[in-house]
Amino acid sequence: MKYIDLHVHSTFSDGTLTPAELAACAAGKGLAAFALTDHDTMEGISEAMTAAEKYDVELIPGIEFSAAYHARDIHILGLGLNPEQEDFSRLLRSFQKSREARNEEMADRLRRMEGFDITLPKLQETYKSSVLTRAHFGRWLFEQHYVTSISEAFARYIGEGCPCFVPKKLSSLDQSIHGILDAGGIPVLAHPLLYHMPDPELRALIRELKGSGLKGIEAIHSSNSGNDERNLRLLAQEMGLSISGGSDFHGKNKPLIQMGSGKGNLQVPYDIWENLKNKGAESL
Repeated sequence: MKYIDLHVHSTFSDGTLTPAELAACAAGKGLAAFALTDHDTMEGISEAMTAAEKYDVELIPGIEFSAAYHARDIHILGLGLNPEQEDFSRLLRSFQKSREARNEEMADRLRRMEGFDITLPKLQETYKSSVLTRAHFGRWLFEQHYVTSISEAFARYIGEGCPCFVPKKLSSLDQSIHGILDAGGIPVLAHPLLYHMPDPELRALIRELKGSGLKGIEAIHSSNSGNDERNLRLLAQEMGLSISGGSDFHGKNKPLIQMGSGKGNLQVPYDIWENLKNKGAESL
């Protein structure tokens, strides 16, 4: 049986492997395909595609959007996207501008409020070819010995509620899903259980998302335990949705999670991707 991974991050968001290194990693693990799903960007897709061809691995162009829902940050995966679609490209450019403004304000707060010698040019020079995220800020603070660990950087300075935290400007769920659909992609609710919603609230969210065009939920994920996968499969069936699955691999930023296998026992058969594509084709 062929296995895949439909949730993977590179250095173009908050992962530590380049897109080319991810393709090599996928081939080394015997995966038939993987989806590069960086946060709010598809800038790594071209490199991943070239490398995937070299290693004879299928690359599924993807993305992970953050969207607002009742003061929560909900993540929507887009799989099988065409990044050249004009409206979608415009949406990504707006996210890029918002991210740059957020990073500038975060660096300013770290300088002004904490006295740290940090600027965006310094971060960009240190982490070449990366789209800067809070993970890069945390790593830089650690490497410059301002903190003793990346987790301390988040806990004291850049985590939610901390003095130098700057909230991300989120899109609406409807905007995210329609953007994915317009680009020929398949929208999937990422890691539903990580939102820690009561069951009625989670069902209400999924019903709302399905009304906007949601095609699947991520039933297989590294954070699952016990009967989580079984329950999410049943929920997807009840809601008339397909299931997706992925490790949510970030390299050294999440060292306990491996590409393709998660924490050791994750398996995503290739036919899950085939089923998602069929579900996506129903709306064409």
